[in-house]
Amino acid sequence: MLHHIEIYVSDLERSIAFWSPLMERLQYESERWSGGINCGQGHTYLCFLQAPAEHLAAGYHRKRVGLNHLAFHAGSRQQVDELAAWLRAAGHRLLYEDRYPHAGGSGHYALFCEDPDRIKVEVVAPHEA
Repeated sequence: MLHHIEIYVSDLERSIAFWSPLMERLQYESERWSGGINCGQGHTYLCFLQAPAEHLAAGYHRKRVGLNHLAFHAGSRQQVDELAAWLRAAGHRLLYEDRYPHAGGSGHYALFCEDPDRIKVEVVAPHEA
């Protein structure tokens, strides 16, 4: 089982403003500490840390070697729709909005967005029979 994932971000406060409310809506608990924030559920958590200044210029892109995206379970299609509405209202970028909510295929109900560093985030509803 996965223990944790650490993600360096370019602006910790901006990332906390995105990740903390998103994760809380997905029933993750957020815990702020001196070096960053942990967002956990059970024994697994994501840790967001400020990237060292000397490494910021390299930036991030999901199509380079490394992380492509993070995908999370939603409790329902309604929750996916509520999250999409919240993200839009908060001014966050939704991806593939012209194909929402089936950008992943006709049987896949999900939203796709980007965090402040353009890390792709997917939230997937359970399959309905």
